[in-house]
Amino acid sequence: MRRSLVAGNWKMNGDKKNIATLVAGLLDLECKADVIIFPPYVYIPQVLASLSDTVIAVGAQNVSERKVGAYTGEVSSEMLRDIGCQYCLVGHSERRSLYGENDRQVAEKFYQAQLAGLKPILCLGETLKQREQGETLGLISAQIDTVLDCAGVSCFSDAIVAYEPIWAIGTGKSAAVDQIQLVHQYIREKLGEFGAKTRILYGGSVTPANTAELLGQADIDGILVGGASLDIGAFSEMCQMA
Repeated sequence: MRRSLVAGNWKMNGDKKNIATLVAGLLDLECKADVIIFPPYVYIPQVLASLSDTVIAVGAQNVSERKVGAYTGEVSSEMLRDIGCQYCLVGHSERRSLYGENDRQVAEKFYQAQLAGLKPILCLGETLKQREQGETLGLISAQIDTVLDCAGVSCFSDAIVAYEPIWAIGTGKSAAVDQIQLVHQYIREKLGEFGAKTRILYGGSVTPANTAELLGQADIDGILVGGASLDIGAFSEMCQMA
């Protein structure tokens, strides 16, 4: 049986004092689900140290597709693993839309992360225009195929996927639950023999108000929470539902 997972992506928010307050609110968190926090790069060591006596894991919001070399400003998977990270996000919609990351680049990040011993969370999703034109499943398929081409089918034996419709990220809009379930089911079937054990998360304006309904769907194994994860009360409530 797939274990529920709740991931909190803090994005580019916080300072040392604010991060300390957020972490302090997590120390007494009790829930049955796995929990991962994704702080900004510079605060990862602070969060790792503060959560060292808990079961809450820490990950990076992004990672380089390169292993080592003259790539100014980049951070490798090996570096993240070296300081204690266990997970990383790859292909988040904001990386794709704001910074021009393409499917091949995302696939290479996924591959490098796994080589270094990190567990990548592969983010997939469509724009509103693509959804309205009926391109959602074709786009999802192409994004997965690029990863399969780069890393091989076995790469999903120990990976996590997050479906996040781009038009629902930070907008307060969420796709209808039956539509979300349909995409999750498609992803699971697409992954073939590994689909049954791959955890598939939903991300896109997730709040305490819609968490229970989302997690009640057969193929939704958890949630990737953005803005609401900065509210420890709300985030804790969602964790307890999982």
